[in-house]
This record gives sequence, structure tokens and C-alpha cells, in this order.
Amino acid sequence: MIPDQGAYSIGLDQNAANFVALSPISFLTRSAAVYPNHLSTIYEDRRFTWSQTQERCRRFASFLTARGIGRGDTVATMLPNVPAMNEAHFAIPVAGAVIHAINIRLDAAAIAFQLDHGAAKILLVDPEFAAVITEALGLMSGPKPLIVDVDDLAFSTPQKIGELEYEAALAEGSPDFTSAFPLDEWDAIALGYTSGTTGNPKGVVTHHRGAYLNAIGNVMATDLGRHPAYLWTLPMFHCNGWCLPWAVAATAGINVCLRKVEPTKIFALMREHGVTHMSGAPIVYNTLINAPDAPAYAGGPIIRGSIAGAPPPMAVLAGAERIGIKLTHVYGLTETYGPASVCEEQPGWDALPADERARMKRRQGVAYPSQEGLTVMDPETMQPVPADGETIGEIMFRGNIVMKGYLKNEKATQEAFAGGWYHTGDLGVMDAQGYVTIKDRSKDIIISGGENVSSVEVEDVLYKHPAVLFSSVVAKPDPKWGEVPCAFVELKPNATATEAEIIAFCRDQLPGFKTPKAVVFGAIPKTSTGKIQKFMLRDRVKSTGSFES
Repeated sequence: MIPDQGAYSIGLDQNAANFVALSPISFLTRSAAVYPNHLSTIYEDRRFTWSQTQERCRRFASFLTARGIGRGDTVATMLPNVPAMNEAHFAIPVAGAVIHAINIRLDAAAIAFQLDHGAAKILLVDPEFAAVITEALGLMSGPKPLIVDVDDLAFSTPQKIGELEYEAALAEGSPDFTSAFPLDEWDAIALGYTSGTTGNPKGVVTHHRGAYLNAIGNVMATDLGRHPAYLWTLPMFHCNGWCLPWAVAATAGINVCLRKVEPTKIFALMREHGVTHMSGAPIVYNTLINAPDAPAYAGGPIIRGSIAGAPPPMAVLAGAERIGIKLTHVYGLTETYGPASVCEEQPGWDALPADERARMKRRQGVAYPSQEGLTVMDPETMQPVPADGETIGEIMFRGNIVMKGYLKNEKATQEAFAGGWYHTGDLGVMDAQGYVTIKDRSKDIIISGGENVSSVEVEDVLYKHPAVLFSSVVAKPDPKWGEVPCAFVELKPNATATEAEIIAFCRDQLPGFKTPKAVVFGAIPKTSTGKIQKFMLRDRVKSTGSFES
């Protein structure tokens, strides 16, 4: 029990005048009130101001409430970076519900599992994903959600599978709808799924307080400033866009929406709308750098880019500068609302030689302004490892931007929080400056194009092949995707298979980004007890050559 503070505890209680639950909903309210006529959203030929965005969010929240959606209900989205996806991050919590942004790259089986597990009552669907959602609905074991189509004239082959269309849903709602939510800042605001060591997805639950604080952390860590023009190259489904829908609202910025990453279109949007900020995995920046029409930086304003995923190759950091983008490396997980550490730049770094500057900027860095603690510890003793840049331990976080826990999985939640810290499963070192660098991933998660791939999940599919005796999957460096799955396969006696056959077999059961891009045949090294020695396989893959320069 926490002791009181004597006289400071008497007659000084929380009340409606001095305490309001923190929620990123308030950012929309403020920007609509202070900057009602400022642009909030640009997408193709559509434009919305902050007052219009607020009205649209109120209308959809009103629609949800009229359909019986309330506190603790789940509303899912299967949408690219279109205005409705941004609006959902406000409208759904305004109704008291929890937003479940589904990874648009998943296959039907994975989507069906998430819809069942998260018990979504309503699902917003873009026409591009109508077919996979139809298949997923057929695989569900529980009640099916009400489908709301989100039409998009920028998609050439619209397909309707819903009960009504999004704009019609808005028309049903009231522009004057108000909400008392959240009742508690600890209320869940979002549900997102992440791969685990067994390949089974876990539902990460985050809360209003953390979303609010990490949005503010983004403003500080990425220098969003006031009225930024933020280009949506980062998928909004990924950790709720790293909380950036809420951060852009906090700064009354402009959401420059983009359906998919297309270099020519991106360069045009940058010029037309004066883009100031963007985010993404190394593949996004690498694609821009190597585009035939990539512009050479000729002075003037630069674009501030946040980069996450595998440590960015030196060539990407240098190449981005050549096209006018200054990159800042951030690191985090779904369990930490996205970025929870940042490689804070120090005075003098810009004067360093390019290779040394890149080495400094590739570190995962220090705790985010909104995160209380980042450390590297021995997971057995829970003691910090020496800050010598060499002693490896497990990277751990503690603070307000750590998840509530895993939905319907108390055991996994307790394990993740053992010892009072969130265990990332990533192995790293701490240097003398207090900066963390990842050295390996104890969970064997492969980060390909910014997406997590569970090696065990891929191995499970490989073992289904009739010719496979043993299989092991590791990350292989890739100049485009950062990392890709590489499968090592030991065939059964007298069995035969080709690389193309194995890849096709996996592709029939896995999304493209999870499918191995290379297959190596031969005896797989094992310990005397039969455990596969993955470190040897990783060494083999890395010995084929490094893509960093």
C-alpha cells in the first residue's frame, strides 16, 4: 500500500476540474477548435480540414453507437493509407470501442483467426481486399462482423461485399455526437497482432494513456513541430501507424495519404505538398534512393525521415541524404506502441566521416521521451550487463508506452513482464554512451520490409512437404527488403525436390513476405541432442556477402 503524503493528501483529491483521463482523442478536439480551416488530409483529389475531419469522425462514432457498439467492443479495419483509415483511429475510440487494424498483407486464415480471437463486430474493408476478406469470413468459427465497404475511386476494380458503404454510414451518424469516453485512461484503445516464437499470433492490447504519451513522444523524437506535412509511406495498420495518426493531430499537421509506395508518385507528392516528414522500413527508402527519377538534393528544406526495422545499411543512410531525406533510426515493437527508443543525434555527428556517422546512427539508441526505461539485462539474474558495447543481454523496456498485455493470454503476459520489465526477446549490447544496439533476435523473428516473420511458422509449413526431413529458417540479408527468409532443408532419404518446388509449396500456404526467397539443401547441423544449430546457419547466410557498404 502506498503511504499518504500527510497534509498533501487531505482535501486534495482528483475531481473533474483537475483530472481528465489522457486520450489522443483530445488532439483531434483541439486541432478542430484552434485550426478548423487548416488542411488535415490530402488524398488524390480529396481534401479535408480539421473541422471536417472531426465531423466525419463524430458521424462514424455516432453510427457505431447506433449499431450497438460501445465500451470494450472491437471494430476492425482492412484498409490501406486512405482517409477512412486515419479517421478510424479517432472515431472508433470516440465510440468507446477498440480499433483492430489488420495487416493488409495477411492471408485469409490469419485474418480469420484474428477476427475470431478479437471478436470484431464491425469490419471496414477496402475493395482491394474484398476477395481475401470473403475467404476469411468463410473460415471464421465465431460470429461474423458487419462489413462496411470503403469505396476508393483510385482503385480500378471496386468490389462490394458489405451491408453498406462508409460514406453512407457517415450520413447515418450525427455531426454533433459527443462522447464521455474514455472512462479510464487505462481503457483499451487498440488491438494489434504480433508473431511469437511458436508462430501463433498474440493480441497486443494498448491503452489511451500510452497512445497519448507516445504521440507526444513522436512529436519530440522526430521534431514534428507545428503543422507538419506528413507523408504516409508507413502502413497505418503497423502498430497504429506508430501512433502517428494521433501525433499529426496533436500538431495540426497534414496527412498526405498514399495508397501504396510508388516512387514517382511519392516524389510528386513531396514537391506538390511540401512534405516535411515520413517514416518507414529500410526498403521504403531504398526504393526511393534507387528509383530512376530520384531527385538529387540541391539544397533547401530537408525531409525528416524515421526508419525502423533491421538496422539500416550504411548505403541507405547515405543515399537518403543524397535525395534530401535525413534519417533518424527508431526501434520498438507492437508491444511498445511502435517506436520506444530513438538514436538521438549528438552535436558533432554531422562532421564525422560518412562511415562513422552511419555507424553511430544505426544504433537502436536511447529511450523515447515518453518511455521510462530502456536497458540491456541478463534475463536470468535481471541485472544490467556492463555498458561496454560487447556484453550481450536482452533488451528490455519499462514505462507508460508498454502494452497492457496480451488479449486472453495471461500466461504470455506474465512471462513478458517477468521481473518488472517488458522482455523484448531481442539480444543487444549497451555502449558507454548508454545507446543500445541489437545483436541478434532470441525469438528468431525475421524483419522483412518492416514486417515480422516467425521462422517457426515458416518451418511448420516446410515440414508439411513430403520430401522434407528437417528444416530451419533464418534471416538472409537482402538489398531490397533488409532481410528475407532463407530456408535450409534436409531431405528424406531417396526424396527429391527443387528450390522452385519448395518455394511454390510455401507460397500456397503463406503470404508472399513470409515465403522463403532462397532454399539451401543439405545436412543441417545439430547438437548431440538433436537441436538445430541456427547460429551456424546464420553464419552461412552472412558468409555469402554483406549488402552494407
